[in-house]
Amino acid sequence: MQHARSTLHKIYSSTAQRAAGDDSPLMVWPLVCGSKIAHRAQALLYDDGELTISVPDAAWRSQLQCLGSRYIAAMNQVSPRKVTRIRFVA
Repeated sequence: MQHARSTLHKIYSSTAQRAAGDDSPLMVWPLVCGSKIAHRAQALLYDDGELTISVPDAAWRSQLQCLGSRYIAAMNQVSPRKVTRIRFVA
């Protein structure tokens, strides 16, 4: 199972690089956070290393901010554009 996950990440990363270019963090956000969270927390903007994510309310913002460093690490494994900060906005 781990081998399949690694292969899928490589495929998705190369596809994101070709298809999205500078906006690749927007495209890979659903892969990083998972479909259930991506349904409620949508990537809005990527600018100069900062990824802005729209969340439904302050409770979601608070919970996702606790996971911010994990999301950044995961984003930088699959996105050709590096993310240094994630900003969650309600």
